[in-house]
Amino acid sequence: MSLLFIGIDPNTGDHESPTVWVDQEKKELIFQGWKPSPELEAECAALELPGHAVGIPDSEGVIRIPARMVHMVREACDAVECAAQLP
Repeated sequence: MSLLFIGIDPNTGDHESPTVWVDQEKKELIFQGWKPSPELEAECAALELPGHAVGIPDSEGVIRIPARMVHMVREACDAVECAAQLP
């Protein structure tokens, strides 16, 4: 796996570290973030959207990323988009 580190929450402490990477090989964004509260996770799981089953599959998870990391998410989007254009 070829992970490209994009950034870590600038307000991170000793024990929390929301982080953004790009998997250049699979051309995917990778996020480490905070687990949501049970209430927020239940709200996400209950949403009925077109093309989206109700619930959260066991292979997926909901995470939270602070707004102060938006620029890192944008950078990761640009990086994964560039990687997707390579053969």
